[in-house]
Amino acid sequence: MRLDVWQDLHDDLRPGVQDDGETFAAELGRQQLLLPIRTLPNGTNGVASLILNQASFSVLDAIADHVAARLRPHAPDVIVAMPTLGLPLGEALARRLGHKRMVPLSTSRKFWYEDALSTPITSITTPDQGKHLYMDPRMVPLLQGARVAVVDDVLSSGKSMSAALTLMAKAGIAADVIGCAMLQGEAWRGVVGRTPVCHAIHTPILTQEKTGWRQ
Repeated sequence: MRLDVWQDLHDDLRPGVQDDGETFAAELGRQQLLLPIRTLPNGTNGVASLILNQASFSVLDAIADHVAARLRPHAPDVIVAMPTLGLPLGEALARRLGHKRMVPLSTSRKFWYEDALSTPITSITTPDQGKHLYMDPRMVPLLQGARVAVVDDVLSSGKSMSAALTLMAKAGIAADVIGCAMLQGEAWRGVVGRTPVCHAIHTPILTQEKTGWRQ
């Protein structure tokens, strides 16, 4: 297993599936980021995977710079960050946008959390875990009347983001813009509707064939 993925930015890679058949070079501005290909549970499709808390700080900084530049015209007042891998990006974006803090969501319930501010959550990488997404009730006043950006690491099936938007709606909050490090495929479009989406990388859903992965 390669250990050099998501550690460096390159300027000499051909975008797409690489000759090793195991990695995908995703375009990040004028550079490329090497990502491992993960086979999905259906055994037929695969995705270029990005695990932000395993990325080098320089890669995280580059991604955050790209997303922040796209978020800035939307002028969000508060960043709401998804657990777990959306948290490092959320913090990086909040700092770049001049915010003093962010609002983290959680899949770990604290004893003062309320059932009314929770919703089930699944994702393309954790489809069967039966987790719930929670918002600390003490964070709600920070979001009321504010322009809100919801941030996650990857937007793929849209299931995680759908849970976040549902949870916020329970608190009477709507997302003004969505931020993410990477978009996978196009299925997420049916979830976000007309909400603007700001991203750094866009990769396709891959199909496994006898000759290897095909975009």
